Amino acid sequence: MGVISKLRGRLDSAGEDWAVIDVSGVGYLLYCSARTLRALPAIGELVELLVNTHVREDHIHLYGFGAARERDWFTLLQTVQGVGARVALGLLSVLGPEDLAQAIAARDRVPLTRANGIGPKVADRILAELKDKVSTLPIDPSGQNVGSAAASDGNISADAVSVLVNLGYGRSEAFRAIGVAARSLADDGDLQSLIRAGLKELG
Repeated sequence: MGVISKLRGRLDSAGEDWAVIDVSGVGYLLYCSARTLRALPAIGELVELLVNTHVREDHIHLYGFGAARERDWFTLLQTVQGVGARVALGLLSVLGPEDLAQAIAARDRVPLTRANGIGPKVADRILAELKDKVSTLPIDPSGQNVGSAAASDGNISADAVSVLVNLGYGRSEAFRAIGVAARSLADDGDLQSLIRAGLKELG
């Protein structure tokens, strides 16, 4: 049996975590994240989804994604012990690829625990096992690795993140803002400049 990697057809129906695509009269049931489902067209309209096929002894499940980045994260998350397909999909329903990468780069487990099935222990395991892999992935849509920009400035960026966290911002958003600020300032920024630029980025 061939592995299905993409489907193109008309949206037949959709539910809380699934959609059915009619391809030449054959209905394919795909489990999808809430983000993918929200982006689907109206019933009866054409739709194309990337597919991850799970083949087991007792079932064949298809998981649908609107973007390759989401599908790649779905696969990567399942390399972590305790994270199966449904948990990975639930996490991607709460956090998009950029937010997920940002949280891991910032070592911030709080956003991860918002997903069903992910408690503090599993969240910590995700942070520990994926931290080195995240550095090779683009975090924002422009393809820039915001996390590496923050990390490359070492202690100055870490101090700036700490200041923003102490001001009440979440660690992930502070990490992202300082990453963007560090990239825009390049080698010209001291701690105060970095903090000001980070605050400006946060609005």
